[in-house]
Amino acid sequence: MITTILLFLAVLFVLVLVHEWGHYITAKKTGMRVDEFGIGFPPRLFGMRKGETEYTLNALPLGGFVRIYGEALVHGEGEEQDPDHHRAMWARPKWAQALVLVAGVTMNVILAWVLYVAVFMLGVPTAVEEAQAGPEAELYVASVIAESPLAERLSPGSRIIGARVGEHTLTTLTPSAFTAFVQAHVDDTISLTVREGDEEKTLTVTPIAGLIEGEPDRKAVGLSLALVEQKQQSFFPALKSATVATWEGLTAITVGIGVLLSGIVTGGADLSQVAGPVGIAGMVGDAAALGLTSLFMFVAVISLNLAIINMLPFPALDGGRLLLLLGEVVFRRPANQRWVTRLNATGFILLMVLMVIVTYNDLVRIFT
Repeated sequence: MITTILLFLAVLFVLVLVHEWGHYITAKKTGMRVDEFGIGFPPRLFGMRKGETEYTLNALPLGGFVRIYGEALVHGEGEEQDPDHHRAMWARPKWAQALVLVAGVTMNVILAWVLYVAVFMLGVPTAVEEAQAGPEAELYVASVIAESPLAERLSPGSRIIGARVGEHTLTTLTPSAFTAFVQAHVDDTISLTVREGDEEKTLTVTPIAGLIEGEPDRKAVGLSLALVEQKQQSFFPALKSATVATWEGLTAITVGIGVLLSGIVTGGADLSQVAGPVGIAGMVGDAAALGLTSLFMFVAVISLNLAIINMLPFPALDGGRLLLLLGEVVFRRPANQRWVTRLNATGFILLMVLMVIVTYNDLVRIFT
């Protein structure tokens, strides 16, 4: 459990660091003054100043921030007398302000793409036909029929290591060999050795009839199996595959979030299926147990989710601030700072309420 929590915090640290570094470096490069680069939210635990920027570590490890001078988009009282007023965010061109706002999500997308490149170069688990399978292919459970006697005991993604009935042992780990072994022992209790994550265990099962459609009298154990190999790509093919995976991920996540928001508006959203920090921490641990490529793929998906969520036109998010900036361009007048502050505060409160709800659902799933 402690290892999972530390791994989750490490993943969160990387995601936040990458996102906020995007804001930070873009602000610097477009001539803005960055007053603080913070990991986590206050209260502050530790801080150090280097040049004009203070770098802080804060107690609430659920995000981070970059505090840019004059980031309210309109100047405050006395700022025009400050010798650095020309470096305030509001004083920079609108295109520079927009670049800063989108830089964080851009870095999240780039991080996901880099992780996908690493995944495709390290090797992606890929289902292969028996005739094309190499000696490194492994036998995995693709699915378990709901009526199978193994339905509550074996999960898809588990690896079949061996099967035995008395002195008879399954010697060839392929789907056809497994099926033949089961058919040769339909009236016996079969011992299966399987690996789920980093856990190895033995299950016993007796084949039953009625699991195979069209063959009601044929006995089976109700497993769909697949041979899986690690398929590695060289650098340039990996770049192409990573680009496709990133685009497909962005598209799927956008559609999924759109459906969720539509459900929230109409009252039909099921927030119990939305994972919060506790749920994500558990999933990080599960992904890490399956290997480095699984962990990289999971972090890539989370990074893409953060990118899409941050671009929503909602107060306190980058998308909401970008919408306000667009309004200033269209109407050629600065937004009312009092109302901007109220909107951002309201948006932040609503986001925290949503965080509490999904965290509660995470805990309910764990303890029920």
